[in-house]
Amino acid sequence: MTRKTEAGSSHTTDRATSAKDLKSYRVQIDKLDLQILDLINKRAGLASQIGKVKNENGESIFSPAREEEVIQNVLQTNKGPLGEPTIRAIYRELISGSRALQRILKVAFLGPEYSFSHLAALIRFGEAIEYMGVGNIAAIFEEVNRKHVDFGVVPLENSTDGRVADTLDMFIRLPQIRICSEVRIRVHHNLLTNCEQTEIRRIYSKPQALSQCRNWLSKNVPQATLHEVTSTAAAAQLVQREPGAAAVASREAAVRYGLRILFSDIEDSPHNETRFAVIGPHDAHRTGNDKTAIMFEIPHSPGSLADILNLFKLNKVNLTWIESFPSLEAKGEYIFFVEFEGHTDDAKVKKTLASLEGKCDKISILGSFPIAQLLE
Repeated sequence: MTRKTEAGSSHTTDRATSAKDLKSYRVQIDKLDLQILDLINKRAGLASQIGKVKNENGESIFSPAREEEVIQNVLQTNKGPLGEPTIRAIYRELISGSRALQRILKVAFLGPEYSFSHLAALIRFGEAIEYMGVGNIAAIFEEVNRKHVDFGVVPLENSTDGRVADTLDMFIRLPQIRICSEVRIRVHHNLLTNCEQTEIRRIYSKPQALSQCRNWLSKNVPQATLHEVTSTAAAAQLVQREPGAAAVASREAAVRYGLRILFSDIEDSPHNETRFAVIGPHDAHRTGNDKTAIMFEIPHSPGSLADILNLFKLNKVNLTWIESFPSLEAKGEYIFFVEFEGHTDDAKVKKTLASLEGKCDKISILGSFPIAQLLE
């Protein structure tokens, strides 16, 4: 009996000690929370003062170069245990809320909510934004051009499907629109439905999403026909009300529209990613880790493109992307889209652009912006 009593007493003491430790930790957390709250509000107050200075000088309150600098500063000094995605998310919302104290920005995206364009917009701007979902990429450009919104988020290219033609077409139509930022996200597709796999007869999604999952879909749901819609989120909305239907869309869309994730990560390439451009009235300030995008037309003669590309080589400017697109004005003529490392304020970029002026029939600078990291 004595041994049992001693053992029982020991367990009681351990529980009491654990409860005391737990209370102590919680008291410490409560104190830290108050300190954190005080500091973030002081930070927001300073950001608000900066906003007033910007307003007096006619500067935009959205500064992707400065925002990226802030995030990189904290990431470089972060010693954990919180990882990079958590720190990024915290500072994204701190910055978003601070911006909103100055003015709530309006941002257009390819909707409805929780399309991949919407997710890219949330990554770039955070929650303290007035978002506008529109039905197509052209409408995003038009809303920005008419100043109905401050910025737009458009898909630029995918690692599987390449360029997004609708976006390049709109840059040709509205060359005054500038790229001020880019967002790169790893794209994971999911098959969303409220029925069983054998009952699926129609699968809806954006053309690019269906293309990125084509092999998986043909192997696992061969009985279903594929149907293109304007966005992955629009596909999820359709599935809500249509029996025997499924959608290829994001995990967030499944939650938003009350659908079951029947299969996850169904993209054919495990390295599938999409790059988005943030478009607006101006480009970004120099960070030292930038890219510049241009489009140009050249004489339709042998060696013209080779001569242009050689200018980048001579000036030691590294090309990161090149695409051609049929001209809207002349049959058989092409417009070239090029991105390269550097900012328009860099000396060697200025020299390169000056050289291009003499070789191209027409050239438009689409903007300089910070190079984005790939985000999961």
